[in-house]
Amino acid sequence: MKRAIWWIRRDLRLTDNQAFESALQQAGEVIPVFVLDAKLLASQYVGEKRLAFLLDGLRALDEGLRIRGSYLVVREGNPLNELGNLLRDTSSEVIFAEPDYSPYAKLRDQRITNCLPINWTGEPVFHPPGTVLKPSGEPYTVFTPFSKVWKALPTTTSRREVIVPTAIQTPPGIASVPIPEKPTLGFKIPFQTGETEAQRRLELFISTPYQAEIRISSNTTSKKIEAYADLRNRLDFEGTSGLSPYLRFGMLSIRQAVFSARNAIDSALDVEGRKGAETWLNELIWRDFYIHILYHFPRVRKQNFRIQRIRWLNKEEDFDLWCQGRTGYPVVDAGMRQLLQSGWMHNRARMITASFLTKDLLIDWRWGERWFMQHLLDGDPAANNGGWQWTSGTGTDAAPYFRIFNPVSQGIKFDPEGKYVRCWLPELSKVPLDFIHQPWRMSSDEQKSCECVIGKDYPPPIVGHAFSRNRALKAYRR
Repeated sequence: MKRAIWWIRRDLRLTDNQAFESALQQAGEVIPVFVLDAKLLASQYVGEKRLAFLLDGLRALDEGLRIRGSYLVVREGNPLNELGNLLRDTSSEVIFAEPDYSPYAKLRDQRITNCLPINWTGEPVFHPPGTVLKPSGEPYTVFTPFSKVWKALPTTTSRREVIVPTAIQTPPGIASVPIPEKPTLGFKIPFQTGETEAQRRLELFISTPYQAEIRISSNTTSKKIEAYADLRNRLDFEGTSGLSPYLRFGMLSIRQAVFSARNAIDSALDVEGRKGAETWLNELIWRDFYIHILYHFPRVRKQNFRIQRIRWLNKEEDFDLWCQGRTGYPVVDAGMRQLLQSGWMHNRARMITASFLTKDLLIDWRWGERWFMQHLLDGDPAANNGGWQWTSGTGTDAAPYFRIFNPVSQGIKFDPEGKYVRCWLPELSKVPLDFIHQPWRMSSDEQKSCECVIGKDYPPPIVGHAFSRNRALKAYRR
């Protein structure tokens, strides 16, 4: 084959990219192309920070291609039209691309399959939808049995070192629009874009000893992945992998992540280390699970997975206070400020803030889902939807409606020294530890002495948790 197009979508990497490898193996010349989809860019779910991260990722990919004698072709518009024009103008014979499983992507890709020569290869998930099924052929809707079958499935490929070619032949002079300069990532975004950074973070997570102030086990030199089970819920420590934005855009392949987790399980020296690596593998399986749910049940994008009619209050003034981190509950507000400023939020904080919105304020989970998608660097339609429905009690879990997080006890448990709260809520920086998660309990003199007067420097709680908890239980029982 003389010439092929590699259509880049959610796989912004040269390492372990099956669509890219197939194009290189079957064609003498490969044209890497990314299409700025006008419809997606106009969606109400597009986040400025996430778009900026994507654009920076395209620049990093273009740099990697140019080092190898190639370059990134960027087009803007309808993918079907742009790819068709590119095929004709470059006399290319076929398109190679990795599939995608969101409802919009499925419709778009089916139209392209019907009209253009395209070869779908590779996966954004480890086991693609349709491979993890019940004996009856139906999809699983509960995570635990899904994960057992997922783990038992044979793996057709083993982990291997993929060597990216030093030279990639791409015909010169192909028309391309410039990568937009705006939006740009702010200086508070804690993630550098690109697959080089993704590889660095993965190596740091799986190989570096974790040295923290917390003693997590008898082994004080546990690697970060081995400490994951103990520290992943702590808001005040970097106990997570920090890889979610890179998996979201395919700057790191899910295959490499899974193989790394399994190698860590096999090489762990003790039970605690093995538990940590297994816990991280389960998080990767949750990612697959929600993609499968969205594929088999596309209605979940707009509807409750389990049909029930909840009488949401949907008070816009309460929603606005939640969005801005002004609810009066420090751990909730710290999570929301972290999201606004950095484009990321700790997963435990995501559950706490989502529970507060849906249970304490009785606001429809779809409001929060959309807000997260508008601000998260790693905002993913499947995972974000699944997480919100799980927390709100409308999702795949069997009976979670009574799961209502107490924002005070959650703060005390997962931010015991108040470091997370003080980091994102500077107005509470001088509040004593005894009151950091419930500052309204301070006396007037104590509030003045620490420069945090409730109602002036920091808001009072917008709702009492005991009251709102009972209200939520009644609403769900109806």
